[in-house]
Amino acid sequence: MNDIRAIAFDLYGTLCDVHSVADTCEGFYPGRGREISLLWRQKQLEYTWLRSLMGQYTSFENATEDSLVYTAHHLGLALDNDRRAELCEAYFRLRAFPEVPAALHALNDLGLPLAIVSNGSGRSIEAVVRHAGIHDPFAHLISVEVAQVFKPDPRVYELGERALAVPRPSILFVSSNAWDVTGAGHYGFSTCWVKRGAGTFEELGQRPGLVVQGLDQLVSALK
Repeated sequence: MNDIRAIAFDLYGTLCDVHSVADTCEGFYPGRGREISLLWRQKQLEYTWLRSLMGQYTSFENATEDSLVYTAHHLGLALDNDRRAELCEAYFRLRAFPEVPAALHALNDLGLPLAIVSNGSGRSIEAVVRHAGIHDPFAHLISVEVAQVFKPDPRVYELGERALAVPRPSILFVSSNAWDVTGAGHYGFSTCWVKRGAGTFEELGQRPGLVVQGLDQLVSALK
């Protein structure tokens, strides 16, 4: 970690809590908010991977809506147009994890340019970081929509390398998603896994260079 010259972050689940939407789900379906949120997120990821494999890119907003509709059908929940719109809108209002704002500013103070490399569209990334109050530290907000394919396709990580203009090993890629850390490691980035809660790392030929419980620990490691 001695030659890190820039940091690229995943957004969803790493900087912001995707399960913030559980509160909105709970308002519509009392007692089932967390259950809905968990399945919704699982299908959202699966749909991005499947669309990449099929060569059928769609926007992150469409993938999010499709996975919500699946979740409602699977759980036998009524989902009219108004509910669907409001639930999808909740994905623009995710909360940052508590330690994230201060940690990002501390990393900025170290003189490291920061970027987000996300499956979100440009519109979604901008909305989420502004709502969460974490827009200012970033030099680049990079969306997969430029490459028309989702992570962990190497073409997405290449967008981050080009924007930061730093050799791959000197870019630290930070994600709470083990599959994302794995993809970034295969691409050639240095990697950090933010292990939020219990989790097991993927068996796909990579190991993270650094494991932290939160971004505050990343600041300490880089100092």
